[in-house]
Amino acid sequence: MKKIKSISAIFFIAFCLFLQISCKENLLDQAPTTEIAANVFWKTEADAVAGLMGAYAATRPCFDRDYYFDGQGEYTRARGTSTTSGNLRLGDAYNGGNYDPSGYGASFDKMYRYLYGAVNRANYVIFNVNKMQADGTKIPTATLETIIGEARLLRGMAYFKLITMWGDVPYFTNVVYENSEVSKLSRSPIGQVKDSIVADFTYAFDKLPAKASALGRASKPAALAFRGKLYLYWASWNKNGWPELKGFTPDAAAATTAFTAAAADFKAVINNYGLTLYQNGDPGNIDSLGKSDVLPNYFTLFTPKANGNPEMIFVFTHGGTGTNQGEELMRDFSGRSHEGSQCWVSPRYEIANRYQSTITGDFAAPLVPMNPTTNTAARTTLNSAVNPNSYRNRDYRMKSTIQWDYETSIGMISLASTGICPFIYQTWAIPVTIDGVKYTTYNTDGCNSGYVFRKFVRNYAGQGRSDGDFAWPVMRLADVFLMYAEATNEVSGPQADAIDLVNKIRRRGNLPPLAAAKTATKQTFFDAIEQERIVELIGEGQRSFDIRRWRFIEKIWGGPGSAGVWRIDTYGANQQRYYQNTNDRTYQQNYIFRIPPSERDRNPNLTQNAPWE
Repeated sequence: MKKIKSISAIFFIAFCLFLQISCKENLLDQAPTTEIAANVFWKTEADAVAGLMGAYAATRPCFDRDYYFDGQGEYTRARGTSTTSGNLRLGDAYNGGNYDPSGYGASFDKMYRYLYGAVNRANYVIFNVNKMQADGTKIPTATLETIIGEARLLRGMAYFKLITMWGDVPYFTNVVYENSEVSKLSRSPIGQVKDSIVADFTYAFDKLPAKASALGRASKPAALAFRGKLYLYWASWNKNGWPELKGFTPDAAAATTAFTAAAADFKAVINNYGLTLYQNGDPGNIDSLGKSDVLPNYFTLFTPKANGNPEMIFVFTHGGTGTNQGEELMRDFSGRSHEGSQCWVSPRYEIANRYQSTITGDFAAPLVPMNPTTNTAARTTLNSAVNPNSYRNRDYRMKSTIQWDYETSIGMISLASTGICPFIYQTWAIPVTIDGVKYTTYNTDGCNSGYVFRKFVRNYAGQGRSDGDFAWPVMRLADVFLMYAEATNEVSGPQADAIDLVNKIRRRGNLPPLAAAKTATKQTFFDAIEQERIVELIGEGQRSFDIRRWRFIEKIWGGPGSAGVWRIDTYGANQQRYYQNTNDRTYQQNYIFRIPPSERDRNPNLTQNAPWE
């Protein structure tokens, strides 16, 4: 498939036609500008498509850095300065967010505002395309309905994210030109908003093509997958409760109904559209320890080389080199040796023990942290975290995702290769000789765990740290497999088709199928599903949302008043401790986000979420 064309034009049109994000802290002070009057613009199919591209452009910045949210989980660190002003695109929705495992709920006023900006742009497209139909345009009705379907999908995505973070939220479908038009709106109950999102996703499914017309455009399986995910979250909230959301009463029967609906949608995505895992789920080949010339298929899946593959059900495209509209995955995931990148996001030490053995298919013996500067046997001791041989015969996704001591990648500067760059923790661009060959070690001061990411880090030169053209996946087939398994397991326990799907995902890690004990009960199969979600989706922004909908914060970090949990490094040093002597209110505030005070100041009808009152 070809990429959505002329991303530069998208932003120009978005500037000229649609609401601009105000520099004020005001989600609704975003009126469409009048450089090009609507009455002379909305005339042709090209006009309608250009308007739709503006809606895509407004929605993308609310989703394409969701990897930061992984820092709210236990396996990824997002450094505290990574989203401050100046470190992201100007006015980015992620600016100022707190991506630590605790204390984050008051930090997303910008995300709230940007999501409503995306809603309003989608509403603007829907209104004007509907008007084109009413005015008797000669453009085929099906064409216009497809455009509306895409806009409604984008609107549904924005509202879905709003309710996952804030619960009850204001809901509107009209075009807002001035804050006064909605300044008295109250928050709508989450159930009503959910039903409206379902309606958007259903319309999109009815009107969209089975296959997207271009890379980054929406399709029927995308609409079904998002609707299924919405049902899954609704089921989770009804099963597990959401006590921090005033007025929400969990309902076990509603949970079962929603799990069933989610499973049906996911099953249709899996069976009806010819979608396959990347390279049919084959693990591919893997280089020897310390080498990186041949990396597994899972690694390639997250590079621009894999753009357009059928596993990626819905993506947001980026411009690449020379467009000033590239993704910044290199900048965020790699270090100084890679185009001066900043390693804002890195794996925590604890993730390594989640990668299972390709021989047994189960967890390997736990790694033992050792400091090689004080223990001369640390590099050779069995299971030592700094002994490269401790990582032999592990899930192929491990080598694809993280680097440990003496693993290598291609260093880069000024778009050119600087050669092989070995990672050795606690070294920063120092000369080192390995097997008689001289190298300069990976320079990154952003890692404090003993690991850096390989996932999302291009292993070839030619693109700058902020010039990527990887199409960011918001929905991919592997996630659908795992959500289907979760939904069916909740209703009926472990099912053969769900087990098969989980095993297909494991196969790309070159792991054997799940042992019978792992699928013997609903709980053991859920644990297996969670395990795959952790290693398969790391760095994709899913873990934080899973933890909250499953109400797992206490399970992971201990309950109120407990000693908390340390995060350590491969040397055995304590790095951060989270949830130490934490009170009940902090836990509650981590389950639901704060309605922005600036919005409440402008709208007296906006109530606050209970933990923030």
